[in-house]
Amino acid sequence: MTSEMQKAKQPVVSMVSGPYGHPFHPILVTVPIGAWVASVVFDIGSRIVDDPQFLARGAMWLVAIGVLGALVAAVIGLLDLLAIPTGTTAFRTGLVHMSLNLAVTAAFVVGFFWRSSGGGPQGAVSWGQLVLSLVALAALGVSGYLGGQLAYHYGVRVADETTQATGFQH
Repeated sequence: MTSEMQKAKQPVVSMVSGPYGHPFHPILVTVPIGAWVASVVFDIGSRIVDDPQFLARGAMWLVAIGVLGALVAAVIGLLDLLAIPTGTTAFRTGLVHMSLNLAVTAAFVVGFFWRSSGGGPQGAVSWGQLVLSLVALAALGVSGYLGGQLAYHYGVRVADETTQATGFQH
């Protein structure tokens, strides 16, 4: 294993970003992903039910929870990015992953303020707000694919095979 590969497996600040072989970023991203997916489900529901205000308001707060969770995950993800040697394919993939996530978070921030203008939702979520959320979720899916490529293909912050082999000893 090259020294560059080994460097990408080690945490920059293990107390914050997680110890060797157990990064915190992948666990933290479940908060914004779950909140934003649920917000879209609530958005769609608000267009179907007779009393949409409850679901529209819930979606607005799920968007906010997702944004807050994304900011925490971004800080930890940045520390993981700093562990990857610059100039590598893995680093460039990490930059695209980060850029997409920042754009997605910005879209949901815009969506939150759009929803909360005028005192919050008064009825069903507008088609424009729903489309914005769907486009942001699609971009999040692409970004998630790239995050998976970083971990599963390039092994960023994943324990090396020698460490992994200890789990298969009798």
